[in-house]
Amino acid sequence: MSHARVTHLTRRGLLAAGGALGLGAALAACGDDKGKDGGSGGSTGAGKSGPWSFKDDRGTTVKLDKVPANIVAFTGVGAALFDYGIQVKGVFGPTKTTAGKPDVQAGDMDISKVTVLGNTWGQFNIEKYASLAPDVLITTMFDGAGTLWYVPEESKGKISQLAPSVGISVYDRQLTQPLQRMWDLAESLGADMKAAKVADAKKRFEDAAARLRAAAKAKPDIKVMAGSASDQLFYVSGSNLSIDLEYFKSLGVNLVEPPGSAKKQGGGWYESLSWENVDKYGADIIMMDDRSSAIQPADITKATWKKLPAVKAGQIIPRSPEPILSYDKCVPLLTNLAEALEKAKKVS
Repeated sequence: MSHARVTHLTRRGLLAAGGALGLGAALAACGDDKGKDGGSGGSTGAGKSGPWSFKDDRGTTVKLDKVPANIVAFTGVGAALFDYGIQVKGVFGPTKTTAGKPDVQAGDMDISKVTVLGNTWGQFNIEKYASLAPDVLITTMFDGAGTLWYVPEESKGKISQLAPSVGISVYDRQLTQPLQRMWDLAESLGADMKAAKVADAKKRFEDAAARLRAAAKAKPDIKVMAGSASDQLFYVSGSNLSIDLEYFKSLGVNLVEPPGSAKKQGGGWYESLSWENVDKYGADIIMMDDRSSAIQPADITKATWKKLPAVKAGQIIPRSPEPILSYDKCVPLLTNLAEALEKAKKVS
């Protein structure tokens, strides 16, 4: 993603450092709604019919006469539903790279089979959206105020008139909670949650979590830092608010935690550092933001970066601050970190 974001706040700065802070800081997020009830019904996935309802994480219940067939979703949500056998019609959010390849957030979706309403922040083609005759719009929420991720603030009124929306919260909770919510949503849409592929993915996730817990217990002194790189700044994310980091911490991973002053910079998600101060925190493993909005490790040319002990030791792994919320896609998040911990040497 590029630099344009909210006035006075760089887009990369808001999204960076694992927080996927998004609109939270700019819109003064408040309160955290933790609706839990799933719905019932079927969908394009399993060919069920009849009324459909789903209570989202704003506490809003969407009720339709039939199971949604024309689903429009944030790219990462569409990718998660695809893993459960639900095909969306349209997506918005990072879908294609500048090279025309699927963005990391598109997962296994065939992006040639979806209508892309917008590929970058602020883009959302309302005319195309209307032409899809949407039954429902589904996205995530990165604040407690119910702000729908990647739905432009200036046009949200028009968008909301065309179809009801469902929001899945990825704010201030552990990864397993939104994973379960996406599971509930997919099931309500008609996905076969007893399919071997689905059951296997959940079992692999549970095994990977056990492996990560064991690795963290065996290497309690290994410090892990979550970072994200931009041209001017390096962002260090603390575990607070981020679903993956909160979960890793619960499994015993020793994470670098920026002090409370970070709340003034990134709404509690991260601390911004100049490249001259990138060595502020000692780290043995650095997890780097894998989104297209961030500079990837191989492309970082800063001398201060190259001098970091973890960089010299080759103890750098990718991190997905906006995980695709299917068990299949979250398994590598755990196994990559577990393997890194198992192999890591104390260098900080």
